[in-house]
Amino acid sequence: MSVAISATLAANEALDRRRRAGLPVLPLAFGEAGLNVHPGLERRLGAAAGRGAYGPVAGSATLRDAAAGYWRRRGLSADPDLVVAGPGSKPLLYALLLAVGGSVVVPRPSWVSYAAQTRLMGAEPVFVPIRPGEGGVPDPGALAGAVARARAAGHVVRSVVVTLPDNPTGTLAPPDTVRRLCEAARELDLVIIADEIYRDLVFDQRGDFPSPARFAPERTVITTALSKSLALGGWRIGVARLPGELHGLRDRLAGVASEIWSSASGPVQEAAAYAFTEPPEIADRITASRRLHAAVATAMAERFASAGARVAAPQGGFYCYPEFAGPVRDHLRERFGIRTSADLADLLLEEHGVGVLPGSAFGDPPEALRVRVASSLLYGDTHEQRDAALGAPDPLALPWVADALDRAAEVLAELTSEVRAAVPVSA
Repeated sequence: MSVAISATLAANEALDRRRRAGLPVLPLAFGEAGLNVHPGLERRLGAAAGRGAYGPVAGSATLRDAAAGYWRRRGLSADPDLVVAGPGSKPLLYALLLAVGGSVVVPRPSWVSYAAQTRLMGAEPVFVPIRPGEGGVPDPGALAGAVARARAAGHVVRSVVVTLPDNPTGTLAPPDTVRRLCEAARELDLVIIADEIYRDLVFDQRGDFPSPARFAPERTVITTALSKSLALGGWRIGVARLPGELHGLRDRLAGVASEIWSSASGPVQEAAAYAFTEPPEIADRITASRRLHAAVATAMAERFASAGARVAAPQGGFYCYPEFAGPVRDHLRERFGIRTSADLADLLLEEHGVGVLPGSAFGDPPEALRVRVASSLLYGDTHEQRDAALGAPDPLALPWVADALDRAAEVLAELTSEVRAAVPVSA
């Protein structure tokens, strides 16, 4: 089958081409954490650089022990023998889908790769809309009907994916919604795959984190990685926690892994094991990055709201998901010929150098003028600027961050100021 490059990676490459051509760029498309590698992790990686041998398929005992401890400190039981490591959570997710098999329920909207990976394995995604402001979790009230229709059409539906907190919306579904989703999944005999890669970037760490493993521990698999919380996307390391009740799944997952990646990088596993033990220097780095992400993502959402977009306040990660509707939507169509979210993303890129992703890339209807905005590459172009942003009491006051926010506001004002002057729009 023909497979197009992932929308997020394609957008990043388009922005790179503009940058190399000397054109101005405001990079709001790619979900990279945008910070420097912690020096302690660099040292750990360097010290392990001589580990060139293949390791166990499921990952080193040191890493699996550390990951199990990470989950135990969050109130979840975890057996190192039921932890599997891989070269990033993305291939782990794909291997899990292959190991479980069948069609997959995915939220609408949801991260671009869930549906794409389902199709890659020859199955069809079953889209179920989210509840307003509760991204990442299919509406529990709509789940049973959607699965029944898919099964009646001959699809074997075996799993549901949830993201907590969510990419693309930046929101976090409340515990009651997750509990109801788990009850429905139990009735429908679905494996729950919980992508919790942004868990440590929930802005309010005092809140009740609604992991499905609390409500349906016997059928919930959790995946996570260090690419978001510690800005280690290029290191490619992730871990999955499996329940013992899903008999045979661990061995099937390891079997898939053995045929795709054999074993994750040994030196990276060594550094990741240190990170998952959460020593003070690593915990402090995650706290600082969470504070930075919250400040800049919230400020960016406010710029879109001021331009007349409907946008939920971000609750975690570094995304917001604004929508232009009503009079603003009509204005964009009449003045600029914008009829789809892809039209809007193209206009922002080609005319203004602003990279965003259209909502259609996340499964939303093309005619809904929604875009995903990632603010995490605004922290600086140099090592020194990124460290300054991380440590700043008010990162919004830094000139390069303020300039980026001002540029976004200017572009949005150019698109919407006329209609907002004529018809006040509520955010």
